[in-house]
Amino acid sequence: MKKWMGGLLGATLVALISGLAWLAISSGTARAETMTVYKTPWCGCCTAWVKHLQRDGFEVRVIEREDLAPVRASLSVPDRLASCHTAEIAGYAIEGHVPAADIRRLMSERPDAAGLSVPGMPLGSPGMEMQGPPDAYDVILFGSGTTRTYSSYVGRFPASETSEP
Repeated sequence: MKKWMGGLLGATLVALISGLAWLAISSGTARAETMTVYKTPWCGCCTAWVKHLQRDGFEVRVIEREDLAPVRASLSVPDRLASCHTAEIAGYAIEGHVPAADIRRLMSERPDAAGLSVPGMPLGSPGMEMQGPPDAYDVILFGSGTTRTYSSYVGRFPASETSEP
C-alpha cells in the first residue's frame, strides 16, 4: 500500500510540475506585445477605445500629445485615413477606432502593410458607442501607397452579420 501511495504521490507531483511549467510557457507566448496609444489629453472616445483594447487582453501604454500629426507621419498614416488617435504595435500603425479583433487578425496574418485605419469617428465603433443608430464603416489596410478594405462593420458587428438575406 505504501509503495502504491508513493507512486501515486510522485506521479501527481510530476503532473503538477509539468502543468505549471506548461502554463508558464504558454502564457508567456500568448501574451500580446504592448500597444502604444497616442491621444490628445481631452479626448474621451480615445480613452473608451483604450478600455476596449484592455478588455480584449491588450497591454496598452498611453502617451498624451497635443499634436498627433508628427506621430501619424512617423508611422506613414495617410492624411485621408486620419482619426482622433494613433497607436503602434509590432511596427504597425493602428489609426482610429479599429476593433480589437482586426488588430489580433493583423498580428496573426502579419501582412506587408503599414497598418489599419478606421477614418473619422463612426458611431457604434469601439469607443464610439453612443445613442442612435450605428454607422457602417470599413477597416482599411494601408501601406506602400495602396489601400484595401480589411473588414466591414455596422457599429460593433461585422457587416456580414447585419446584412439582410
